[in-house]
Amino acid sequence: MPRGRARSQTIRLSRRRDTGFGRCALPMGAKVGYGRSVSDHPAESHRKAHARTLFAGLPAAYDGAGAALSFGQDPRWRRAMVATLDLTPGARVLDVAAGTGLVTAALRARYDCEVVALDQSPEMLARATARFADDPRVRTVLGEAERLPFADGEFDGLTFTYLLRYVDDVPATLGELFRVVRPGGRIASLEFGVPSGPVWRAGWRALTRTVLPLGGRAISRDWGEVGRFLGPNIEEFARAWPPDRLARAWISAGMARVVVRPMSIGAGVVMSGARSSAR
Repeated sequence: MPRGRARSQTIRLSRRRDTGFGRCALPMGAKVGYGRSVSDHPAESHRKAHARTLFAGLPAAYDGAGAALSFGQDPRWRRAMVATLDLTPGARVLDVAAGTGLVTAALRARYDCEVVALDQSPEMLARATARFADDPRVRTVLGEAERLPFADGEFDGLTFTYLLRYVDDVPATLGELFRVVRPGGRIASLEFGVPSGPVWRAGWRALTRTVLPLGGRAISRDWGEVGRFLGPNIEEFARAWPPDRLARAWISAGMARVVVRPMSIGAGVVMSGARSSAR
């Protein structure tokens, strides 16, 4: 997708030379109340079950297909997310919704850190396990973001990618993610977004409703289903959780210096911040 200026009603963004976008740091103080706690979901919801089914048939072609269906932008977005962590060598990082290990690989290459890669899909995680079979500093764990099997403050940093559209309680999930990061530790995420300008939004909608389903079908039947699912699902999440509301949920869950960075006219959104020492 071409680059341009993305605007939000409540977050002001300025132009940068490297990506065409600026960064917007939100102050502390805005609060978003928590919804139901993760303990209120003893049975798997339709949303969670659908996510497991959707990703079960994707691992073999995931790396290349994800880049192709994002028109080559997804690898750049992931690199931008990883760059926000600014870790030191030897840091311990948790990569949530790790999938086949693309972000884990980027973390290892950039920071020479220890990474725990967690995903709820056995099929996706098996691909990641094979990818890092010869790397003793990567461990793969089958698990859910809503119920992390780790102690408080166990990690120096954390990433999560394309996760929140598949959880039932966004604020509670954020609280659980941030719980396992030490005070001062860096956290970064990547989600799809919807361009804010009417012209770009119309073009984005046309692409996601036509090109993605057709392109996915050309790869496989499973990817055809993903192509049909993505556009409406991304738009639904963007309406419910626009970047300004999501940033305030980060703050309410214990984050400081939250930064929102739209990518590719807003089709991707990188968010980052530091765990507040007050929590």
